[in-house]
Amino acid sequence: MPDSTFPELTRAEEQVMQVLWQRGPSFVKDVVPELSEPKPATTTVSTIIRILEQKGFVGHEAFGRTHRYYALVAQDAYRRFSLGKLLGGYFGGSFSRLVSFFAKEEDLTAPQLEELLRHAQIPPSPDAATDAAPDEHPS
Repeated sequence: MPDSTFPELTRAEEQVMQVLWQRGPSFVKDVVPELSEPKPATTTVSTIIRILEQKGFVGHEAFGRTHRYYALVAQDAYRRFSLGKLLGGYFGGSFSRLVSFFAKEEDLTAPQLEELLRHAQIPPSPDAATDAAPDEHPS
């Protein structure tokens, strides 16, 4: 399912990435207040960001002795990767098993399930109609 594979991220690394995806380019001092309690030290966040940079998730622009960091990996790309890992690791690659699990765990109502199915439907590609149509030209 995933288009790309990414290195594993720790929970702290994922939290920092969430901040960068939400805020856009940010300085370390701007990331710290956005993190959940207990807030890590600024030096800890700086270290996490440097690790994310080494892993290819983050880039930076230098402004004198400080840096502004930005995400190199799109949030949707990482979501696809994470969902693929979740599906493969816990649901045998089956989306229906995943939906069934959440329907039971979250006690979804029939309208909520219908809405979920509407969102999950993939529109047919334009080529699908022409591929399925019989050849009208005589051979």
